[in-house]
Amino acid sequence: MPKLSVAIGSDHAGFRYKEEIKKLLLSQGYTVRDFGTYSTESCDYPAFIRPTAEAVASGEFDRGIVLGGSGNGEAIVANKVKGVRCGLCWSEETAVANRDHNDGNVLALGERMISLEMALKIVQLWLETPFSNDPRHVRRIRQIEV
Repeated sequence: MPKLSVAIGSDHAGFRYKEEIKKLLLSQGYTVRDFGTYSTESCDYPAFIRPTAEAVASGEFDRGIVLGGSGNGEAIVANKVKGVRCGLCWSEETAVANRDHNDGNVLALGERMISLEMALKIVQLWLETPFSNDPRHVRRIRQIEV
């Protein structure tokens, strides 16, 4: 089975984890495009998060990962893009639920909120967990998309 393609973007506060996640994904054969930022210099996160989310919504990439200090602003921006279902995850359980119940296509992480080890575990689980296709969840997702 071919690996997914992943769009990734962050602000300055998520830059370090973004770089580590990219290394992990590339080492496992994922196609990855980095939408920035490219340093820890202070920047405005919407400039990097919106293009990442738009690349997923357009179908150019299968999934997206967005990072910041808390991940909250990044999730908000990503969810403003029609067709994106971005979940802010902070544990293995939230990552699995985002995929299994919500068919999440963008993952938000907060570098200041979780360890790098946990962030990498979350990414791995989130990418490997399929959507359940449970009729309850399908019905609820359809209600989101109105």
